[in-house]
Amino acid sequence: MNKCYIIGLSDSHRLCLTPEVMKIISAGRVFSGGMRHHEIIASMLPTRYVWINITIPITDVLEKYKHHDELVIFASGDPLFYGFANTVKRSFPEVQMKVFPTFNSLQLLAHKLNLAYNDMYTASLTGRPWDRLDEALIRGERLIGCLTDKNKTPHEIWQRMHTYGYDNYEMYVGENLGNEEKESIGQYDPAKGYSTPNCIILEQRKLIRQNIGIPDEAFHLLDGRSRMITKMPVRMASLSALQLAEKKSFWDIGFCTGSVSIEAKLAYPHLKVTAFEIRDEGKELMLANSRKFHAPGIDARIGDFCNMDISDCPLPDAVFIGGYGGKMKEVLIKVKNVLSHSGCIVFNSVSETSKDSFFSITRELGMTTEILHTITVDGNNPITIMRAI
Repeated sequence: MNKCYIIGLSDSHRLCLTPEVMKIISAGRVFSGGMRHHEIIASMLPTRYVWINITIPITDVLEKYKHHDELVIFASGDPLFYGFANTVKRSFPEVQMKVFPTFNSLQLLAHKLNLAYNDMYTASLTGRPWDRLDEALIRGERLIGCLTDKNKTPHEIWQRMHTYGYDNYEMYVGENLGNEEKESIGQYDPAKGYSTPNCIILEQRKLIRQNIGIPDEAFHLLDGRSRMITKMPVRMASLSALQLAEKKSFWDIGFCTGSVSIEAKLAYPHLKVTAFEIRDEGKELMLANSRKFHAPGIDARIGDFCNMDISDCPLPDAVFIGGYGGKMKEVLIKVKNVLSHSGCIVFNSVSETSKDSFFSITRELGMTTEILHTITVDGNNPITIMRAI
C-alpha cells in the first residue's frame, strides 16, 4: 500500500461529509472498515467496489492491504485518537496518509454533558491493561475519559475503582453515541445493562490522595509482627536510592507487607510494579494494604523467586531486595540476567555478613556497588542501604 485516506465516522446514519471526502469516496475502488462502518457508508460507495472487513486478527487485514496500491479506510471518530490510523502508520511507515477526523466518542460525551474537557485525562482500556486508569486515579486527575471494551465495561471499571477506595468520582456513560435511534447518556447505574460501543467520563467530586511516608503501624502486618516491615525512614531512603522517577519497571523481591511496592506505586503512578513473596500470607497482605492505601495495579506473585517463571514479567530497570531466603547469590544472578543495562539493585543489609556477601557477589557479577546510608531506627540494629548498578 502506497497511499490511503482514513475517514472518521460517528455512529450517525445521517452522514454529513465534506465535498473533498465525497470526491475521494466516489473515485475509490478498494475500501475497508468494520461491519458497523460498512452499514453506515454502503449506500454511498461506487459500484463494483472491493471491501476489506477489519476483523481480528489485524495482521491478516494488514496483509490484505499490501496487495493494493491505494485504499480508503473508514474508522471511528478521530482515527489518530487511539485509532486505526496509528496501526496503519506503524505497519506502513512510508505510506502517504491523509486523515479526515470527526469527533471521537469522549468528545461527543463531553459535549452532551456540557463538560469542558480541555484538561481531561484519557485512558483507553480497549484491549489494554488497567495501567492508565490506575495512574489517573492515583494522581487524582479531575476529569478522566475512558474507552471501554467487552471485558473492561462500566461495571468492571466501577467495581475496580471501589475495590481500591476510589468512590470520589461520578461516572457518566455514553452508549452508541451519534446513533439517532440507540444513543443513551446518563449517570452510571449498577442495575443497568450497557450496550456497546460505550465510553465513560469520570468527574471528581473530592480529592483522594495518599501521602507517601506511610506510618509503619498503619499497615496490616504479618502476624502483627512490627519487625516484619521495612521501616518508614529506611523505606523512603531506599526508594530515593532506586531513582524511580526515570524508571519504567520495578521489582520488589520479598515484599512481605507490600510497603515498598505500595509507596513506590503511590509516588510514581506510571511505574509497572511487580512484587514477589515466598509466603502464602503475602497475597492477602498485599491485597489488604494496596486497597487500604488506594494503590491499584501491583502485580503480586507468590512463590520461591529462584524457582519462579518470570518470562512474562516486564524486565526491570530497578529492583529492591527485601528478602532472599538464604539464596542471595541465586537471587542476584537471576536479577542480573534480566536487569536493564543501566538498571540498579538496592539492598538493605542488617549485618556485616549480608553486607559483605552483597558486595562480593555483585562485584563478581561485574556491577558497581556502593554504600549510600546507614540508618538506625528506634534503637534497632543499624541498617546499611546499598546499591549495585
